Amino acid sequence: MLPALVFFTLVLSGCSLPPENPLSRQDLARTNIYRLYQIEESPEAVLNALNRQGEVVLEGHYRQRPVYIKLLSTSEGIEVSHYNR
Repeated sequence: MLPALVFFTLVLSGCSLPPENPLSRQDLARTNIYRLYQIEESPEAVLNALNRQGEVVLEGHYRQRPVYIKLLSTSEGIEVSHYNR
């Protein structure tokens, strides 16, 4: 029973949740993602996805390399990371 409870807790902690307070366009601007990366999605579409799901993965380019850009809403703001495609 205890291993199942630990597994269940780990699985739930890995799920993203919508932010408690909706993120604004200013929160997104603080990340500078539109200056660092070439992204086709509009800021409004990104904000809608973040406010609904709590995280979003975008396709973009960083220094002429194709990357995935992961945005995660946290209590401190938006956390940004990128991975090679």
